[in-house]
This record gives sequence, C-alpha cells and structure tokens, in this order.
Amino acid sequence: MSTTELALSRNPADAVPTGRLRLGILAMDGCMLSSIASASDTLRVAQTLANIRHPNSGMRLETVIFGARGQTSIRTSVGLELSGLVEPPDDLDLILLPGLLHTSPHDLIERISSMQPELELIRAMHLRGVRLAGNCSGSFLFAESGLLDGHRATCSWWLATAFRQRYPKVQLEADAMLVDDAGLLTAGGSCSLQSLMLKLIANAGGEELAQQTARMLLIDTQRQSQAPYVSQALMEKPRHSLSEKAEHFLMHELHREVSVTQLAEHCGTSERSLLRHFRTYHGVTPVAHIQHLRVERAKALLETTHLSFEEIVERCGYSDSASFRKLFKRATAITPGDYRERYRLRPH
Repeated sequence: MSTTELALSRNPADAVPTGRLRLGILAMDGCMLSSIASASDTLRVAQTLANIRHPNSGMRLETVIFGARGQTSIRTSVGLELSGLVEPPDDLDLILLPGLLHTSPHDLIERISSMQPELELIRAMHLRGVRLAGNCSGSFLFAESGLLDGHRATCSWWLATAFRQRYPKVQLEADAMLVDDAGLLTAGGSCSLQSLMLKLIANAGGEELAQQTARMLLIDTQRQSQAPYVSQALMEKPRHSLSEKAEHFLMHELHREVSVTQLAEHCGTSERSLLRHFRTYHGVTPVAHIQHLRVERAKALLETTHLSFEEIVERCGYSDSASFRKLFKRATAITPGDYRERYRLRPH
C-alpha cells in the first residue's frame, strides 16, 4: 500500500486534527546522529500523512535543530558534521535532549558536567514553559539540570546504577520505556525515542495519526518496557566491597533458597545495614535484587539451552513453577515461553 493509499484509508468519522508541534533538538558535539535523524524523520512522515488525510487542517509538525553556544555546526557521534544550526527559537513547544556517545558512565558524567551553556539553556527554557524530553543518555543531561529532582524518570537500562548514584533525588524507573511525569519526558535506550515521538504525534495530531505513522515506519507499538532487553552482564556494578561480597555469594547460591539473614552473615554486616546498602547502591531491597538475579539466570538459560521451564526454575532456586512464571512476567513484561521464542540462539 502506498503512502497516499494508507493515509486515505481512514474512517470518515475520524476527527480532523488541528494541533501543532514545534520540536527543538539541542545539538551538541558527540550527540547521537540517530537521535536527531529519527526524531526529524518521524515527525516529517507524520506531517506528510496529516497533509494527505486532512489537507486543510492546519496541522504543523516541524523540527528545529539548534545549539546552546552560538555555533552553526557540531560534529555528531559518527564524525559527520551537522551544519545549519540556528539560535534557540522563541516559539518551541518541546526540546529534545538527544543521546551522547560515551565510552563509560564515568566518561558520560564528565562530559555532562562540562556542559554549562546547555544546562543554563535547559533551565531557562523550562522557566519559559517549554517542555523537555531526554532520550537515552540525554536523560543524564536532563537530570544534571536539577529539573528532574523529585520526579519519575527513565534512562538506558545499562546506565541505571550510575544514574541512581549521581541523581538520588530522581525516582528512576529503569525498566520503563517512556516516562511522563508532570510533562517532564524521558525515554530509555535509543530506539525508545520512537515511542516518545509517537506520543508527541498523538498529543498533537491524535492517536490515529500516531498509529498510521507507526505503520509506515514499522514501529512496534507493543513495546512497553526495557525489561526484556536487560542483560545483567552489561550493567555497571557498584564498586563497593560489600556489593562484591554479596554478588559473589549470590551468584554461587542462586540454585537454592537464600535468606537475607544468610546474606548479611556472609557479608559480615547486619540486616539493617545490608538493606540500607542495597537501597543506596541498587535502588531495591536485597530480596528484590535476589529475585532480579534469578530472573536474569532464567533469561540466560532460556536463550542458550533446551532445558524445560521446570528445570530452569529449579536451577534458579525456586520450587514453584507457577510463582516463578508470575515473577518472570512481572520482571520482563512477557512470558518465559515468549521470551525463549524471541531471544533464543538459533543456528545459522
């Protein structure tokens, strides 16, 4: 089906959208080219569809790319120079803070700490009533401004530990694909920008336009969580002797029941101190962390073995398959069977 045919296959009773969205993208040296291109292209496709469906609606969806330092060009993450940057416009509805290429959480935080012109601009725009959205590592820049303090937010799952340590006043929901708290928007990994853009398009032009845009670009609108994509092996671990002791003990004992009392005894600390430590460094209780590790082990076994689910449950320290199935689905947003079908290793 062509773009025109798809756009015209609407219900005659569809409401005519009349909204607008003037999206500003804050360009910075080293920002992800995909963040800029994906946001711009998605909005342009939505505008094209809106024009075909309702030619006289007055719908206006556009992107403006600007810098905070008076520069007219920046060098993107892939080394390409992006020119034509303008001064920060006065009539923006929302500013997108794109992801930044970095080699480690430490490298990311160092870079963000030096971005005073960008931080000042973000705060000034917020005071003027312009909405803000951070994508991927761009959520760190958003949090660095202090505007997320006391609010819910998300970021790329593998940066969650660094985010919690750097911004303890922000209520991080690391599994969330997209968080909107009082108009403060944050999205997870790079591809979750698509979910953010569809939300913005729906706000400006209606759900039907957002759905048509998703169909044109083959965007999976069913993705609601980062949880299925999380790999414990790639997450940064807290560098703390107590954490290391606890992690080493748990990884060797996950096949059996482990109590908080046993864990505290092994680490040579009290249960209260252990609870305080886990909340500080992991953002959860010891019990929740143990459950998380069990789910991670189950994910690895589902991906790489032909073991039955009952055998996997046993190797994860559970005796009740039904309870573990509920835990797994709650943690990953999909069933163990669906997870194996989607992520198992397949022969070439």
